[in-house]
Amino acid sequence: MTDLYGSTQRAFQDQFDTRRLADRVGQIIIHPDICDIDRDFIESRDMFWLATVDHDGRPTVSYKGGAPGFVRVLDPGTIAFPSYDGNGMFYSMGNIAASAAVGMLFMSFEQPFRLRVQGHATVRADDPLLGEFPGAQLLVRVAVTHVFQNCPRYVHRYDKVQSSRYVPTADGRAPLAGWKRIDVIQDVLPASDQGRTDAAGGCLTVDSWTEKAVAGDPEA
Repeated sequence: MTDLYGSTQRAFQDQFDTRRLADRVGQIIIHPDICDIDRDFIESRDMFWLATVDHDGRPTVSYKGGAPGFVRVLDPGTIAFPSYDGNGMFYSMGNIAASAAVGMLFMSFEQPFRLRVQGHATVRADDPLLGEFPGAQLLVRVAVTHVFQNCPRYVHRYDKVQSSRYVPTADGRAPLAGWKRIDVIQDVLPASDQGRTDAAGGCLTVDSWTEKAVAGDPEA
């Protein structure tokens, strides 16, 4: 599949004599559907990176994490994943609602291995599968258009230390995010978070929370 190549890609390919290689690589590694190997890898991941485009055409990328299997392959052409509580901006979700175009990057730093998925997404608060993702506020479905099985070249090897304490449990519960304890945002927290700061350990200043984040404190 080489329909991803436009005039600009072709110009660089011609400059570096890789047009023939690009066509052959595209035939080998790019496919339109999720195969069994892709599915098993995607559903084993506890994180991925999501690229979206906003209402002004500006691209952005966001890290998404959860328990292994929080991204689900519904069929060879469809992926679903939850949107958990975040910073209240709903930037990625709003981008999906505005433009639908998404890119997803799944990585293993232990093996290593990487898989790229591109498609068109929808986001809903009333998706019938939402209840199967405890703690989720919204559910995203991605209609897959391209799947890339990339080589592990340049992927550094890392070992996982521990999972985030903020991943929702099976009943949807999660601790209050550390940054939601910052004193200057207490008056603008959503109703669902009002009153939780004291139980979580009290208020933090911006500087004290930043110190925790920089030091790698798991409560940040």
